[in-house]
Amino acid sequence: MSKRKHRKRLPEPCERVSVESLSHDGRGVAHVDGKTVFIDGALPGEEVGFEYLTTRRSFDEGRVTTIHHPSPDRVEPPCAHFGVCGGCSLQHMDPAAQVSAKQGVLLDNLERIGGIRPDEVLPPLTGPVSGYRTKARLGARHVIKKGRVLVGFREKRSAYLADLASCEVLHPAVGRRIADLAGLLEGMDAKARIPQIEVAVADDVVALVFRHLDPLNEFDLDRLRQFARDRDLHVYLQPAGPDSVQLLWPESSRLHYRLDADDIEILFRPTDFTQVNPHINRQMVARVIELLQLSPTDRVLDLFCGLGNFTLPLARRVAGVTGVEGEAGLVRRARENAAHNEIGNAEFHVADLEGDNELAPWARRSYDKVLLDPPRSGAAGMMDMLGRMRPGRTVYVSCHPGSLARDAGRLVNEFGYTLTAAGVMDMFPHTAHVESIAVFESNA
Repeated sequence: MSKRKHRKRLPEPCERVSVESLSHDGRGVAHVDGKTVFIDGALPGEEVGFEYLTTRRSFDEGRVTTIHHPSPDRVEPPCAHFGVCGGCSLQHMDPAAQVSAKQGVLLDNLERIGGIRPDEVLPPLTGPVSGYRTKARLGARHVIKKGRVLVGFREKRSAYLADLASCEVLHPAVGRRIADLAGLLEGMDAKARIPQIEVAVADDVVALVFRHLDPLNEFDLDRLRQFARDRDLHVYLQPAGPDSVQLLWPESSRLHYRLDADDIEILFRPTDFTQVNPHINRQMVARVIELLQLSPTDRVLDLFCGLGNFTLPLARRVAGVTGVEGEAGLVRRARENAAHNEIGNAEFHVADLEGDNELAPWARRSYDKVLLDPPRSGAAGMMDMLGRMRPGRTVYVSCHPGSLARDAGRLVNEFGYTLTAAGVMDMFPHTAHVESIAVFESNA
């Protein structure tokens, strides 16, 4: 006879505790009998009561039940689904305070992980805090017990989809139509075989990509076409991987966004990586250009260049730019974007930027300036190369403060760079995501 596993009994709720700080994922940090507790819904400076959710050897997790003394930064969450949906974690915090907290996280990571502090803290880049998100992947699930389809993000720390009617952070053309999308799928024969909907909003087009596990019949295709017609949407189908994406409605579609300050138009496919927040992206491109201190004779290396979001505006101002990216499809479209904008001084290469590129022709050249915009894992594979190249100035755009701090520590402590400036960009308001930018100068 097998032994039944008993669930560990949770401690009794805690009536009162002082919240000391904010964790990297937006939870309040407190201590009970010397043990760290991460508390959902709590803000620094508050006294709260909470119930335990889990207990672990080194820390516990809980959820606010009572707020005895609220923080002056506490606000009413704008979304009715806040607290259940896992898409946002900080809607109960004033947006300006969110930015300040993210700046603190950045500086803490730089000091704690990298052992460094910037000479200057840059003013944050901010923009709209609602309806800003133009890229997203929405889950879709036919829930038999509920008798309907759910569309949206996952619940907090759960594999289940949150039961959403709308979303405050998504572009309104999609965020206000979550219920409509669910209703669309409920009426389709393939409602149980469509696991996700990709959102891609261009300057003048709203595109939806429906991932489907089986071929769709004509009835379902007609429903999708009618939905697109009625709401002026462009609908794509994805039967397999990203390369399988094909347009269903209308007959032609052209997705693009403009960087007007540089007279650049970036064309992209709906599944391509683009920045989720166009308001911050435009500011970010301008700040990168400012911080690189470009001159017309400069040769610039743009690592993790993607579609050319930075490469092409840089090319307007310098002698030449070399863009390097790991994904061949993005490099192909970066070259197309260069031709589309009649830019002839930008070249692009495919390379694994986590591997050894010392013998690559582009890596053996000298550059005056370097730009890095790596994924969350950072640019560890490029640090030795930067140590060898020693460009006069390097700008690092980061989407994870921990990997930035690790790489910055090497540049400063091993290779003799100076961290002259760093600051945050609020690319994801109402979330704990910390996007930042840092500037390094060579001391050689």
